[in-house]
Amino acid sequence: MRRRLVRYFDFRNCPFPDDLADETLNRVARKLEEKGEIVGATPAHYCYIVARLVLLESVRRRDHDGPSLDDTERSGGVLASLAKPSEPAIDTAVKERLFTCLEQCLSKLRTQERELILEYYQGIQREKIERRSQMAAQRGLTMNALSIRACRIRTKLEACVKACSEET
Repeated sequence: MRRRLVRYFDFRNCPFPDDLADETLNRVARKLEEKGEIVGATPAHYCYIVARLVLLESVRRRDHDGPSLDDTERSGGVLASLAKPSEPAIDTAVKERLFTCLEQCLSKLRTQERELILEYYQGIQREKIERRSQMAAQRGLTMNALSIRACRIRTKLEACVKACSEET
């Protein structure tokens, strides 16, 4: 089974197929230890289900190696360009103007929106996830509803920052 899993990850161009196969088998072993048996799928099929989840986690981890202001930085938004301080394409003066515009646009938001968006992007990795979960619970929202609200506020901010930066 391990050999098949290594081939599975290798076929999908994963950087460390051996490690991912080991992680998959470790998770399956832990589940067997907890539950005692696998119900609803053959053992091989269950291993592939877990392997798919491990693959998705590894891809997500690779995509989010660096902290950013915008989780969808591949979309090319204004906030995404601010999130990459090492990028030489944006000079210091332009960055300063964008940050000034961002501050102005943040001040135009309602207090609740401003607090939500600032808190939403605090922390990195696991800390950020836990914070967002707490935020949703405090507001009586699901994680999905919270992310939709943050997305709407971020869209408003991006439009405002873009308009502000084009004025000068």
